[in-house]
Amino acid sequence: MSIPPPPGPQQPPTPYPHGAYGPQAPDGQPYRPWTQGYSPYNRPAPVNGLAIASLLFGVLCCVPGVGLVLGPLALRQIRRRGERGTGLAVGGTVLSAIGLLLWGLMLASGGASAFWQGVKEGARDGASVTLVKGECFDAPGGRLAGETRDVDVVPCSGGHDGEVFASFRLQDGDYPGDASVGDTAGARCYGLRDGYAMDGWAVPDDVDVYYLTPTEESWSAGDRAVTCLFGSVTEGADLTGSLRNDETVLDADQVTYLKAAHLLDAALATAPDSAHVEDDLPGHKAWAGRMSAALDRQARLLRGRTWPAAARRPVRSLAAAADRARAEWTKAARAKDPDAFHEHYDAGLGLLDPEAAVPARTALGLAATPPTARHGEGGAPDAPDGPHATDAPGGAATEEHATDAPGGAATEV
Repeated sequence: MSIPPPPGPQQPPTPYPHGAYGPQAPDGQPYRPWTQGYSPYNRPAPVNGLAIASLLFGVLCCVPGVGLVLGPLALRQIRRRGERGTGLAVGGTVLSAIGLLLWGLMLASGGASAFWQGVKEGARDGASVTLVKGECFDAPGGRLAGETRDVDVVPCSGGHDGEVFASFRLQDGDYPGDASVGDTAGARCYGLRDGYAMDGWAVPDDVDVYYLTPTEESWSAGDRAVTCLFGSVTEGADLTGSLRNDETVLDADQVTYLKAAHLLDAALATAPDSAHVEDDLPGHKAWAGRMSAALDRQARLLRGRTWPAAARRPVRSLAAAADRARAEWTKAARAKDPDAFHEHYDAGLGLLDPEAAVPARTALGLAATPPTARHGEGGAPDAPDGPHATDAPGGAATEEHATDAPGGAATEV
């Protein structure tokens, strides 16, 4: 038996169990299929990027002006695009306005200057004191010794504790130790002083070489700088005026004369460590040979220039004295025994009289008062030009006056 169809219009049979167009809606119309990109959930409006940036710059008090500009721009974009972030933009604008007000108060009261000074001091902590050639400064407590983290740069025209004449960097690697750093700094700084103060006679007798060096602590922070400086050996005494006299302040005649004088200074500084000829005759003979060669070059340099009229006669006299001294030093270099060496050494040394240089220096406008004689480790007195000509680099003077490095524990010397 069959079941009759329900009353009403009859639908033609369909091969699809749910109708010709798939599932049927209640009204008989097919459902719309889901298409690519359809989402069954409502997507929220995006947050405006400028609003976020406005809030961030408002929180960062160091750049409040940026947030004050971005906030209003964000509000306009939000209204036009229907985006979210109104609260962020308003908050950023308010915070930026407050930040600008605080900055204005700090500038008016000097607080900003104090703030940046503190930042700079914090950045310097553990690193080297930064000074450049030609700068003068006051040290903490007025002493060029002990731990130094900072100095005050002052004009060279007034009183000051030190004057920088050179700087250099040590080689990278493991910290070589306090003694090694001090020895290297002393040798290099003493060798560099004549390049800044070419006229040694113009350097006061109580002025010596000091230096700032790294410590093990500052070395680990990347500090490799050595700063060479002049300072007074008299405790509490100040330097006044710059000691700089080099090619930037001297004329060509003065520079040529001082270069000739430095030839002899350099040779004198190579005296043997042994003060007694009997203990090292070969070493003293080799030194005498270096003195002879330096005097020969000095005489040639003095004769090779056309000097101003007032300086010609005294310079010729100095060249002739250099020739006579060279002859004696040459004989000392050929001595067969200590007695013969002493004979010619004494004669050659006697011809290096500082007073003989006074007329030439006066004519050339250089310092004309001989400095107080000093004796270096080699036992020989100073050359006519240069108060420290025979101080051996790294010797007693270096160890006595080496300053401690900045940014760490005191350097042991």
